[in-house]
Amino acid sequence: MKTYGQLRQDVDGRGRWIVTDLEPHVAIAFKRFFPRVSAAATELHLSDTDDVRADLHWFMQRYPLAHDAAAALDEGVERKAGRLAERDRILMPTWTPGEVRGFREGLAPYLYQTQAAHIALSQRSLLLGDDVGLGKTISAAAVFAMGAPMPAAVVVQPHLAPQWAAQIEKFTTLRVHVIKGTKPYDLPAADVYVFRYSNVAGWIDVLKTGLFKTVAYDEVQELRHGPSTSKGQACRIASQGAEMRIGLTATPVYNYGDEIYNVMNFIQPDLLGRGDEFMREWCNGTRQVKDPDALGSYLRDTGYFLRRTETDATVSASMPPANVIDYEVGWDDDATEAEEALTRSLAMTVLSGSFVEAGRAARDLDLKMRMLTGIAKARSAAAYVRLLLEDSPRVLLAGWHRDVYARWMEDLAPFHPVLYTGSESGAGKARSVEAFTNGDSRVMIISLRSGAGLDGLQFHCRDVVFGELDWSPQVHYQVVGRLRRPGQADQVTAHYLHTSGGSDPVLLETLGVKTDQARGIVDPGVAPAARFTDDSRIRRLAQHVLGMASTSDREAA
Repeated sequence: MKTYGQLRQDVDGRGRWIVTDLEPHVAIAFKRFFPRVSAAATELHLSDTDDVRADLHWFMQRYPLAHDAAAALDEGVERKAGRLAERDRILMPTWTPGEVRGFREGLAPYLYQTQAAHIALSQRSLLLGDDVGLGKTISAAAVFAMGAPMPAAVVVQPHLAPQWAAQIEKFTTLRVHVIKGTKPYDLPAADVYVFRYSNVAGWIDVLKTGLFKTVAYDEVQELRHGPSTSKGQACRIASQGAEMRIGLTATPVYNYGDEIYNVMNFIQPDLLGRGDEFMREWCNGTRQVKDPDALGSYLRDTGYFLRRTETDATVSASMPPANVIDYEVGWDDDATEAEEALTRSLAMTVLSGSFVEAGRAARDLDLKMRMLTGIAKARSAAAYVRLLLEDSPRVLLAGWHRDVYARWMEDLAPFHPVLYTGSESGAGKARSVEAFTNGDSRVMIISLRSGAGLDGLQFHCRDVVFGELDWSPQVHYQVVGRLRRPGQADQVTAHYLHTSGGSDPVLLETLGVKTDQARGIVDPGVAPAARFTDDSRIRRLAQHVLGMASTSDREAA
């Protein structure tokens, strides 16, 4: 049989395939099919993964290469096919999990959570990207309880360690120990050890022993910078020594698409090849992924990334999607009159100032306009909440600025509102949650970006009111996810209060401007909303402010 080049495995044990001596037209076809290889190289290197083995096997059906690796290639093809067939079988609507072991009576996980656990157990690694509020903690607990190698280590954001321990012990019969401090000590017997991202680096020598057979990373985007940080170095060692690895996050990408490369390397090393391979294949010479939808589809096709949203049929069967109410409230001119001149000055600087001046003014304008908008509609928002409390036992009220909180606290005083924002201590937040859940308070005012991981509200509240808006829709989803999560007995309603003045019209139009990289990778094929660049967003806000002022001047004349 005619061959068109040579294929061999790296004898140095570096986990690579090496292709040489390709005929010119075959070299062109090979580089087109494997864009991760260097376009200028004559000796082509590929990382050794099952996906690469399957692709090499397929390519050689058309262009045979001389090699003695038929067994290795066939093994890769069979492993990949078997893994995907098992995943597809588990995700079939007719699949039943059988006995769910390790959970306490009456506290079995939902079907979709059990599916995630079975997939993780079958392939020994998984990035679980289920949307906010779908109970990824319980999915991880199911992995531990249903057969993961023990003991397990979980790494979580600092304030979530007690919650993780409480959830695992509440739902399962596993023993849990929360790691205290950065200095190693003799560990008590347990099945699951909970680390914080803030202390895991201090335990690096223990991690090197391979003690932990399973590792799980909650909010794994904390590792998006890879091993360049001390926590990243420690977690890389933990991953290397573990038999099983899982990551949990609804937002694996915060800013640039290349963050997914670092995240996946903690879960399934080499899935996306070496760093230089990933940059050639998926990026455009910068940190941006050139086709996020393609990368998102690829990650799903590998079987190592699983994501469900509230619209997934299996999820909806357990929890209905949130009901959304879009309501326009009034604007209080008296509350903002003193600040209008400063706001107009900032807008002028954004549009006509120097680069440095415009950048500084843009940031100030963003903050100022959002604050003024929140203040101008604060009284109306409070009135809306008071009306809602006629029918609802409790309300979660989301905002951003302390001046706005102060007005809400005053207007809603009869309902004994409590705060859960960035200014309260951990103990203060705990007291607020206790007052809200035991009924002493009927309103919890929560910062738009302070509720990550907060659990337990779903048993007492079904309404979340957005009295102020954020630029990112993911922030709103996170807040809604505090209520729409396992244990919620009612359909959650999200009330978006906006006004015709201030920054709200622009916010409503440009929500999600920074999420397109994340959207394509996380939800490939889902049509994005109209978006602008960050600069255009602020400039549009400045133009809106000046347009409002001009209209006001003409009306006054």
